[in-house]
Formats: sequence, C-alpha cells, structure tokens
Amino acid sequence: MKLVSTAALGAALAFSMTTNTMAQDGVPGPDEDPYIWLEEARSEEALDWVRAENNRTMAHMAQDPRFDELTAEALAILDAEDRVPYVSIRKDGLYNFWQDKQNPKGVLRRTTLESYRTDNPEWDIILDVDALAEAEGKEWVYKGSTCLPPDQRLCMIALSDGGEDATILREFDMVAKQFVEGGFVIEEKSQGGIEWLDEDTLLVGRDFGGNTITESEYPFTTRLWQRGTPLAEAEEIFRGEQSDVWAGAGLIRDNKGVVHGRTAYRAISFHEAINYVWHKGEWVELDMPKKANIGGIIDGQLTFSTDVDWETQGQVFPADALVAVDLEEFKRDPNGAKKTLVWAPGERQTKQGGGTTADSAYMAILDNVVGKVLKIDFEDDKWVTSEVALPDNATLSVATTSSETGEIMFSSTDFLNPSTLWYSDGTSEPEVLKTSPAYFDASGMEVVQLEATSKDGAKIPYFLVKPQGMEMDGTTPTLLYGYGGFQVSQLPGYRALTGKMWLEKGGAFILANLRGGGEFGPGWHQTAIRENKQRTWDDFIAVGRDAVERGITNPGQLGIQGGSQGGLLVGTAFTQAPELFDAAIVAIPLFDMLRYHLIGRGASWIGEYGDPRIPEQRAWIEGYSPYQKIVEGVDYPAPFLWASTADDRTHPAHARKGAARLKELGQEYWYFEDMTGGHSGGVDNEQRAKLQALQMVYLMQRLMDHNEGE
Repeated sequence: MKLVSTAALGAALAFSMTTNTMAQDGVPGPDEDPYIWLEEARSEEALDWVRAENNRTMAHMAQDPRFDELTAEALAILDAEDRVPYVSIRKDGLYNFWQDKQNPKGVLRRTTLESYRTDNPEWDIILDVDALAEAEGKEWVYKGSTCLPPDQRLCMIALSDGGEDATILREFDMVAKQFVEGGFVIEEKSQGGIEWLDEDTLLVGRDFGGNTITESEYPFTTRLWQRGTPLAEAEEIFRGEQSDVWAGAGLIRDNKGVVHGRTAYRAISFHEAINYVWHKGEWVELDMPKKANIGGIIDGQLTFSTDVDWETQGQVFPADALVAVDLEEFKRDPNGAKKTLVWAPGERQTKQGGGTTADSAYMAILDNVVGKVLKIDFEDDKWVTSEVALPDNATLSVATTSSETGEIMFSSTDFLNPSTLWYSDGTSEPEVLKTSPAYFDASGMEVVQLEATSKDGAKIPYFLVKPQGMEMDGTTPTLLYGYGGFQVSQLPGYRALTGKMWLEKGGAFILANLRGGGEFGPGWHQTAIRENKQRTWDDFIAVGRDAVERGITNPGQLGIQGGSQGGLLVGTAFTQAPELFDAAIVAIPLFDMLRYHLIGRGASWIGEYGDPRIPEQRAWIEGYSPYQKIVEGVDYPAPFLWASTADDRTHPAHARKGAARLKELGQEYWYFEDMTGGHSGGVDNEQRAKLQALQMVYLMQRLMDHNEGE
C-alpha cells in the first residue's frame, strides 16, 4: 500500500499557500502557472504537445495484445445492428438517429409504428449526415432538431463542426427531405437555439456580436426573426444582463401547437433564474422561487416545478413538488392565479423527468433509487395520480410521447438485464415493444446495494456488481464510478461496454450515489455545493474505503473513473487519498479550479463551485483544486487523463495541464486527446471504440496484471 509522508503533505500545503499569495486576485497568472499556454485549444504549440502525448500513449497501449481485441469488442457493440433504435413519436411517424459502420456520422430516418414492431423495420432516410459532411468538406456532427408543432414538418437542424457544443442552424423540410431553399439559415456557429412562433417567425437566442454573450459565453438576448429579413435587423424582444449565466425568451404552447403566451428568464447562476411572462405589453417578473421552473400544460393547467420550499398564497409547497395553476386564470393574472399541489415527494423520493401526451402527463420518479412512473390527470377539478404497470426494481424513464394521441413509450433497465422498450396507446397497460440483446454474459453475476459512512457521518449508498459467491478477500479488481454534481442522478443501467470489457473479465463495478447528485432530490444536491462541495469528495473516498474494509478489493486493485464533473471528482480523490487507489481515469475533466471560470464555459458553474476571484470562496476551492494539489513527494496512482480538442464546454486545458504538472514532477501518467470529438469524445463509433479500449487496457495493466497493492 502506498504511503504519503508528512513532508509531502507539508509540500502540498506550501504549494497551495504560495500560489494564493503570488496570484493577483487569487487567480494564478503566467508567473504562477507555467502551463497557461495549454489553454489555447488549437495553438500549434499546444497541438504539438498533444500529438506527442497521443503518440506516447498509443505506442504503449496499442502494443498490449488486448488492445485490438478490446477495440473490436467495443466496436461490435457500438455498431450492433440489433441494438434498440430509440425513436421520437411525431405526427408523420417514428424518427430515429442512427450511427453504425456504414454511417459513422449518422442518418436521421423515419418509419411507421407497424414497421417498427418488426425485427427489421423499413426506414426512410431523411438526412444523411455522412453524405452532407463529404459534400461540404466538414466534420459535421448532428446535434438535433427543433420543429414547428403540431405538424413538425419544418425543423431547424443543428450541426456542429467536429463535435463542439457551438452549432450552426439550417431550416429543413422533413417531407421534402431537404434543406429549405432560401429558408432560415444561421451559418455563424454559436451557443443558443431557436423556438418557432409560427411558420414564418423564429425566436432566436445567439451570439449576435456587439457583446451579446455572457461571461459564460452564452447568449443573453432574444430576437424575433421574420422570414425573408436579415437576422441582424430582427427585433430584440428580451435582454438579460451580461453578468447572467444565460438568458432568453420562450413560449407557452399546448399539445396542439397553440401558443398561449411568451416567457423569459435570466439565469443568475447555474441553479437560479428569474422568470418573466409577457403581460399587457411588458415583461412581468413572476413571483416564484429562483430555484423553480415553468413546466408544461396538463388538461388546461400550467405546471411549475420547485427545488426549494415555495411559500405562497398562505400555503407551503415542499421542495421537489409539482405545482399548477389554471392556464386561463394565469393569462389574466400571472401572479394572482391560485396554485394547487399536483404531487409532492415522499421520503427519499424525487422527480426524474417525464412527458405529456394528448391526454395525460407522465412523470418518472425515484423511490429510494428505484424507478416508478406516475400517470397524472386533472379530472373534476382535482389531481388524480396512478402508477403505471412497469417492472419493479428497475430504472424507468419516459422514452417518448405523442402530443397528438395518447401514445407513449417507456424504457426499463438495470445492471444485468438488457434495456426494454415498452409501448402504450394510453388506454392499455404497457406492452414490450423491443428488447436489447445481451452484449455480455451476465450469468453468475449479482447486484447488491451497500452503504458507506462519509466523513461527517452521512450514509452514502452504492451499488456493487460482482460475481455471485465472490470471496470477500480483497483480491477482486474493482472499478468505482461516480459523478456527484449538478443534481444529476447515477442510476442502475445496462452498461454493455463495461459488462463486456470489464465484468466479463473478472472485474467488479461500483456505482456511487454521492451527495451533489439528484438521487434523493434537490436537497441531496444542495447539501454538497459551493462551500460544502468537499462533502462530494468525502463521500466518494468513503465509498472506496468501505469497499476495501468489506474485502471487496484492496488499494492496489481499486480504480476510479469519472467524466466532466466526475473528472473533477476523480482528480480530488486521487490527490486527497492517493494511497487508496491504483488507477484513476480522469475524463474530460474540470481540474484547475482556480482558473476554471476563465476556461471554456467554466463561469457558468460558479453556482455549483463558487467564484475563485472572491477570497472567501477561493478558500473553499483552493482546498481541493486537483491541479494545485499535485506536488512533489506524493506517489499518485498513475492517472489516465483524456480530453477532446473540440470540447468547448469543460475544455481540454484542464486535462492537459494536469498531465503537464505530473510530467514536470516525474510522476507516472498517461494522456490522450481525441482531436475530432466534442465533450463526449469521438464523433464516430470507431473513435469511441478505440478510446474505450485505451481506458480498459490501462485499467487491466494497473489492476488485473498483479494481485497485490504497491
């Protein structure tokens, strides 16, 4: 087992204090940080550094005889023709976006329900992204469409060059299967999107130039764009403030496509917004919590969701509740309309999304991390809620709904059973529509739910997937995965790649339900943000220690993995408890938290972490920022850091700088950068498969090729 000396811990403290003292306004500059040049994503100097690191990593990993086998296994799953083609229900059919070895960039296609029920549906190709990319000489990545209801014939297609979040937008006719000649087109890439007011009018939120994006690089103005007129001359209908995270205007629209009003919002932090409605010729601020959102329309009732207790009109609606007002009353008096309770969570329950059909609303919930789906109707002036008949002890979700009919599809999944797609026309119980084939041999495996005790005594649940009858002698190679942020829940699900490439080969897998996530509602998130963010890191380390104490594994065979916020999680874990782990996959991470607000879209997450420019808040962040915690004299678990050049969200600089710091200190590490993918990595399945193989070879070399800790 690794040991960390008192001298090394002292060095860490000294480095932290020096950085704080030398930096202007607490934010390190070039004098304190020699690797700021790596923050230029596409500078030649930075890209030369990336190529050298990629060559080093590939030369080592690709010579492992398992690399080609693992790549083939991953690609076979990613390209599998028999995987479930999930669809969205539209008026003219079922739409699916599909990628495989013949269509690496993907095709948008359409079929009928009757055909979809068969094992080999007949698909009508609507848009071939590979053909478009080849014709235009671009690395186009399809980023979805926004269509005009109720027919959804006219759509604005979002395309990204290379996978970054910023997109261009082009009008597309789904019936003619072509871009509209002379239609709406925005060729300047930007964050932001559109909403259709009618066939000839769009609400547009983009970077219009002239300081129309926030510090977080998101739009804060919205324009009303009429067909046939220049976007530059479009009327501005809403303006937030440049200090907002983002801001914009939208519409209140029912399932028939009728617009009942305009709304707007100013996101004053990632988790807080001021909401407005257009009323009698002006924007009226809505009397609602900043941690609450306007929802959709159910049976003539407009819904709201709140993440905090909402005291109003002499009553208190609890956090995570669903609240409603009569739509017509709201239109007459937005703040005076009487509010009623639709649903409130029980103990350890929380909402997990949903959808609305022409007849009813459906809401997925978690009940002690077990899925349920509720059907909600407003009948005889009261709310009626019933549970949908779906499998027990599974993760459940609303896959798609029809706004024209009562049709709805649900998805069920767990760790060991392939995902199943269910269908109902709204009048009968759901029936199995499609089931994913098994991509790994789950026989002899089992799932148990355990609990760790965090540093402050909080009980932290986690799932363990392991061989049945596994000897608890501490010798099982184990991969611990976590996220723990932004109220995002980590739930049981069929992880085909992990199952095939890790579980089948004798490894165990742990999924941690950390504070900062959303597994037990907004309170579970809010108890571990900003000044309390260290609780998330403590929870993750506690799960790792618990796994060792129970005899599941030992520090020499315990690896950790996470991406984005999860990459920050892994970074804090291996710098705060380096003796506990022997492998760490740090994927597309945040890592330098003293400069994160200056890198990518980091400023948008100040509501989650705090602002390093403010001394009190910098103290929280400096206590855990992984980049500053990499110091001499500590034996780190040779992390594997990977990022994407086109990632304009977390930005590759974080991973680059972490690797550069480790190299400077002579520490063992690996680095790889996908030079064409966005925030999630490769733009096609072949790239994704190679990236998966790299990570698995790394884990096997670290955790499976020896039987005792270092």
